[in-house]
Amino acid sequence: MIKNKADYKYYLERDRIALRRTRKRPPLIGEEIWKFEILMRKLEYHQCLSGAHKYLHFPLYLLNRLAFKRLSIKLGFSIPVGTFEEGLSIAHYGCLVVNYKARIGKNCRIHETVTLGATNGTDDAPKIGNNCFIGTGAKIIGGVIIADDVAIAANAVVTSDILEPGTTWGGIPARKISDNSSRSNLAKGLFQDEKA
Repeated sequence: MIKNKADYKYYLERDRIALRRTRKRPPLIGEEIWKFEILMRKLEYHQCLSGAHKYLHFPLYLLNRLAFKRLSIKLGFSIPVGTFEEGLSIAHYGCLVVNYKARIGKNCRIHETVTLGATNGTDDAPKIGNNCFIGTGAKIIGGVIIADDVAIAANAVVTSDILEPGTTWGGIPARKISDNSSRSNLAKGLFQDEKA
């Protein structure tokens, strides 16, 4: 998570690449999802501040918090600050529910009507690895662990661990449907620095 200003700038850049945006900043009108992600990262940065900086930034924090709440309601997102690592790509507007204890690794692409939640009155929420793709309508429920490079197909319901990296899962309950990794669903720019 964001621990300083350098991290904050890095997260903003990785999110921009994940969203496949070529411009450096969103336009004044439109691009609400990108603006939502920027506000989320600003709030994460505010949380890492301490001492005098925290008090000086407090009015700005309140304004950003209000804007974040309004945009969350407009877009149908219930995403707590601090749940996603860098490289987040929210594909569409629409209901997204993420438990405050869920932890999602870097380079996640998530579609509409997805739920990442707890169950049976517990706080156990999903722990999702890096480079994961979560399709439309998928539900990942409980304290499940999902490995890196996993794709969750549309409308899948995941209630048990997926420990095999680089695979695709679908169905109710979710089961392995192929050995295809999630990377073809993610922005190519996220992997440019990796060696072939």
